[in-house]
Amino acid sequence: MVKRLDVSELIFKIIAYTLLTIFAIFCLYPFVYAVSSAISGEEAVAAGTIVLWPIDPQFKAFVEVFKSSTFWLCYSNTLFLTVIGTIFSMFVSIFGGYALSKRRIPFNRALNFLLVFTMWFSAGLFATRFFYDKSNEVFKALGIIDEKWLVVIAMGINAYNIILLRNGFSGVPKEIEEAALVDGANEFQIATKVYIPISKATIATVALFYGISRWNGYFWASQVITDYNQKPLQVYIRDFLNTIMAQDSRPVYDGFAQESLFYCMIVSAIIPIIIIYPFIQKYFAAGVNLGGVKE
Repeated sequence: MVKRLDVSELIFKIIAYTLLTIFAIFCLYPFVYAVSSAISGEEAVAAGTIVLWPIDPQFKAFVEVFKSSTFWLCYSNTLFLTVIGTIFSMFVSIFGGYALSKRRIPFNRALNFLLVFTMWFSAGLFATRFFYDKSNEVFKALGIIDEKWLVVIAMGINAYNIILLRNGFSGVPKEIEEAALVDGANEFQIATKVYIPISKATIATVALFYGISRWNGYFWASQVITDYNQKPLQVYIRDFLNTIMAQDSRPVYDGFAQESLFYCMIVSAIIPIIIIYPFIQKYFAAGVNLGGVKE
């Protein structure tokens, strides 16, 4: 039997769905505009007449971008920072969150307070840059000259993500851990065989947070990576935009505007996230609910 809604609930649902629809349109429009600008003809892009749909469609700009060896080099750098960076961050965060979820560990309350304290009071840009510079000196002393590792390790963890994992691990029933101890499992086995499989929703959510942060990371990558061959895609796109804005005369391309190259790069940079997100989305709401609330 279909449940009838009262007037107030019906009005609430209409307003909620209307606002969500408007919000979704605002979120989707920039991507649609970028795609349209990337495949539109030169005159339409230069004149700024594109509103929604492409005008005089062409794919020469994408071909031009895909032929660029520098573009693919920066793309590979971004993949390195995202994949290796996420793996490193998850390794540290998972075991850090697991340790902080155990009240039997000495100074547990103090360690948790210090972790949360870093969220309340930030050291600021100057102190952060000083930390990265000193970390770079240590890396070079160890023989690590690849500056991408500085971004991977020095930017390794996020306090909020560790708290999500800590709260998720704290929600695992103690009886399961006690049963594993009776069966002779050690601490490492309990963490990997009990807590991690049970908390996969929270772990997948935190991995998504880290992955998107790494993929979109721009500011500190632009500051600490000086070798142009090691710069990620986001820095390359920003440098390309700065070049366009600084030019007095625009290069002439066959059938497409220079701005179309910029939009092609943006679309290409978004595609991996669009592909991966649907596979992790099912864990997202459950992961935030499990990790974000602590009884």
